[in-house]
Amino acid sequence: MEPANNMIQQHPTAEAPWTSFTAGLKAGIPIAIGYIPIAIAFGLLAKASGAPDYLGLLMSLLIFAGASQFVGINLLSLGTAFSEIVLTTFILNLRHFLMCAAISQRIEKTTSKRWMALLAFGITDETFTVAALQEQEKLSKHFILGLNVMAFAAWNAGTWGGVFLAAGLPESLKISMGIALYVMFIGLLIPSMKKSRSVLVVALLAMGLHALLQWLPLLSGLSTGWKIIIATMFSATTGAILFKEEDEQ
Repeated sequence: MEPANNMIQQHPTAEAPWTSFTAGLKAGIPIAIGYIPIAIAFGLLAKASGAPDYLGLLMSLLIFAGASQFVGINLLSLGTAFSEIVLTTFILNLRHFLMCAAISQRIEKTTSKRWMALLAFGITDETFTVAALQEQEKLSKHFILGLNVMAFAAWNAGTWGGVFLAAGLPESLKISMGIALYVMFIGLLIPSMKKSRSVLVVALLAMGLHALLQWLPLLSGLSTGWKIIIATMFSATTGAILFKEEDEQ
C-alpha cells in the first residue's frame, strides 16, 4: 500500500480531464495578461516593417515564439537572408529543448508522442515556469494543455489587435514601434544582470563583440544576421566555460 503523501501528490493526475484543463486555463491567466501588450507591440511592429498582415498573424499562429518573432520580423525588414534568419531564431530557441525535456519528465508516463509534440509546441519561458513550479510530482497533460491554450490564445489575440490597430495610427508612430524589440530585451535583461554576475558578463561580452563586428572596417561586409549569430554563439560559449563551476553549485 502506498504512503498517504504519495497518494496526495499523485491525485492531481487522476482528476477528470476537464477539471485539469480548466485548472491549466486559470493558471495561465497571469501569463495571458502579460502577453497581450507584448503581442500588440509585435503586431504593430510587423505592420510598421511593411510585412503583409497575414505574415505577422501566421508567425504568431505557427511559430509562437515571442523573442524569435521580434527578431525575425526585424531581420526581414533589414533584408536579411532567410538562411540567416532561420539559424538566428534556431539559436535563440535552443533553450526550448531543455525546457521540454525537463517538463516531459513530470508528465504522466502514459502520454503518447502525439500529445507530447502538441504540448511541446506550446511551451514558452512563462508556461514552463508556471508548470515547473507546480507542487505535484506528476503533471496532467490536460493541465499543461490548458496552460498552453490560454497563453497561445492571448498571444494571437494581441497580435491581431496590434496588426489591425496599426491601420488607424500615424505612420511615424508605427515606424517608432521598431524600438519595442530593444525595450523588450532590455526589460528582460536588466533584472537578470542585477542578480547574476555571469549574465552581466555574458551580456556585456555580446554587446562588445557585436559593436566590434559592426564598426571594424575589416568585418563590415558581414550581414546583420551573421553578426548576431557570431556574437551570440561566442558570448554564450565563453559564458558556459567561465561560469561552469558557478552553474553547478
